[in-house]
Amino acid sequence: MHPHVCAEESHVADTNGTAFDIVVLGGGSGGYATALRAAQLGLSVALVEGGKLGGTCLHNGCIPTKALLHAAELADNARAGEQFGVHSTLDHIDMAGVNKYKDNVIGRLYKGLQGLVKSRGVTYVDGWGTLVGPDAVEVNGQRYTGRHVVVATGSYARSVPGLEIGGRVITSDQALQLDFVPKSVVVLGGGVIGVEFASVWKSFGVDVTIIEALPHLVPNEDEALSKAFERAFRKRGIKFNVGVRFSGVTQNDSGVQVSLEDGTTFDADLLLVAVGRGPHTNGLGYEEQGLTLDRGFVLTNERLHTGVGNIYAVGDIVPGLQLAHRGFAQGIFVAEEIAGLNPPAIVESGIPRVTYSDPEVASVGLTEAKAKEVHGADAVETLEYNLGGNGKSQILATAGFIKLVRQKDGPVVGVHMIGARVGELIGEGQLIVNWEAYPEDVAALVHAHPTQNEALGEAHLALAGKPLHAHN
Repeated sequence: MHPHVCAEESHVADTNGTAFDIVVLGGGSGGYATALRAAQLGLSVALVEGGKLGGTCLHNGCIPTKALLHAAELADNARAGEQFGVHSTLDHIDMAGVNKYKDNVIGRLYKGLQGLVKSRGVTYVDGWGTLVGPDAVEVNGQRYTGRHVVVATGSYARSVPGLEIGGRVITSDQALQLDFVPKSVVVLGGGVIGVEFASVWKSFGVDVTIIEALPHLVPNEDEALSKAFERAFRKRGIKFNVGVRFSGVTQNDSGVQVSLEDGTTFDADLLLVAVGRGPHTNGLGYEEQGLTLDRGFVLTNERLHTGVGNIYAVGDIVPGLQLAHRGFAQGIFVAEEIAGLNPPAIVESGIPRVTYSDPEVASVGLTEAKAKEVHGADAVETLEYNLGGNGKSQILATAGFIKLVRQKDGPVVGVHMIGARVGELIGEGQLIVNWEAYPEDVAALVHAHPTQNEALGEAHLALAGKPLHAHN
């Protein structure tokens, strides 16, 4: 859900007290997926959203940040043209033009999504809703009841306790609306959001420093990827401090001064607070209706049922990975669950993860450390295939590797990749992990040449004991 009032939807409900099969509270990835799939299955649906249909992903997250990252890639390509025999130069970054491009992408997708909701016969309710019963949501004084209720109210950009957002201290929400390129930025948080913005700004010519309290950047990834990622960022000139906590910030008309607990200070134009996203559940009637909350997150069973009446929860408010495609999959799952199709439960470790920085990081399944924890240290085998042996990677002038984690004499349980465009390879990676493929199964598949996808095949050939473009 988004705090931007939307007056553009024409398919807005004007009924009061109408009963539906499902009332969905929240129109982000999880909420609208629930609505669309349920309508497809012949169920009547009311979809309640007080901001813009599409939620964080479309308007304040995935789509706008990836548009900025594409603009950043073009800037880097212009600078690097000479190494490919193309004598190009970068003139300057026109943020008005960048933002126009970004907003046009969002606008086209937004219009298409509105059309989908309307064409499926979903009753769209424009307004901020509150859960007022086990089967009811109230919006602007009107009550909408459903045999089932799905809460999908999304997330917001979190801050550090006691740190006020304002002025030169911003979150990703404000960063996406900047109409200028700052000279220097300190990024608080070395997770996905922080490193993606750091990557964009460095490509735009900004002096960037990342602060991360944990021992590594992208700390949720396999440690081998985190270390390689740090080497790549150092090579790009992106500075970072890890393993030291933030202690405070002061700001004035000319900039900010950021302090760490070890006494180190940094001066910059802006401080981006990128410490993750919190669940948007406060004041929506959840606790009053008996839902169990843990630090604001709605607890559910593996079928995403809250334990209260016929109320389900999906998306960022459910503990776990805060990813748009996770919420989307959960929305489809819940719609099918309500329709009696008994879909298989979603396995959290089987959900792919991508960080769209330069270089990209993509992974699915268990890290080496987690696999050893689950299966035992002696029951896990790993292999790294360097992209130096991949023709397309050399054409793209990218470095990186693919790391496979498998049970000894068993299936591959983790695929971890770093390098340019490796996010496009995660589709096969998730099939390998989720279908519990053995290295021999994947090695037998023919991968097109020359593609980076070929590197996945080569890695599995090596793990199956028959490496070609890799040393034994």
